[in-house]
Amino acid sequence: MDLSGTTVLITGANRGIGRALADEIAKRPRTRVLAGARLPERLEDPGELVPVRMDMSSKESIEESWAGLDEQVDVLFNNAGRMTGGLLEEQDTDEIYAMFQVNVTAVAHLTHLALPAMVQRGRGWIVNNASVSGYAFFPSASTYAASKSGVVAFSEALRRELKGTGVGVTHMVTPGVRTDMLDETKETYGRHLDTSGWEEVEPEEWAAKVVSAVENDDHIVGPGGRTALAKLASRGPAFVLDALTAKGFSRAKRPPSDG
Repeated sequence: MDLSGTTVLITGANRGIGRALADEIAKRPRTRVLAGARLPERLEDPGELVPVRMDMSSKESIEESWAGLDEQVDVLFNNAGRMTGGLLEEQDTDEIYAMFQVNVTAVAHLTHLALPAMVQRGRGWIVNNASVSGYAFFPSASTYAASKSGVVAFSEALRRELKGTGVGVTHMVTPGVRTDMLDETKETYGRHLDTSGWEEVEPEEWAAKVVSAVENDDHIVGPGGRTALAKLASRGPAFVLDALTAKGFSRAKRPPSDG
């Protein structure tokens, strides 16, 4: 899809991948980028970006956020996300509910709101942040992987549902992107899982790859390197991932990493 001259809404655009996506898309001519954040007034140096309130934490906040927009949305990036992890019995249930709300329910809800006008116009695009955890189900990530595999299923089913409407769907198989959220993830998972070998890419590099994929009408943006091998292994017999994770996982807490 040609992003030039479109209005693009990105959730979670205040930092990390979302901000990198916003800055990358803003390079396109005549493109209006709505940078969605729960507290848009805290968006640093917005430049040409248009800060808008996008609070994905509840049904009511999503409805209110959408009602506050006064322009049509041609392209929707469902990028906002939450993470929790560790041994399941040690995870906070409130955090689990909040994570599923943002990672899955909000994606379906906001898409539900944006889609009718896109279909009516016969043109639009939905982009969902699914993560490699939506394919490769590692220990310490039981609930997070469940939420992201839900995004994969939602994206692929919706893509097939929209065939012939002029509206496309892309999902990101996001690898380790060097952001504050990745630091939080490594700290949480690192209590039981060896994260020392995780590959990391810069958010600007990943954003450029995602935007290029959308412009090429690709329905999946995949990672490279060892992360791609993990995704590939997820499609094979379970014993492949079983063997990979057995080397790095322990139910006993690991010593803190020096890095």
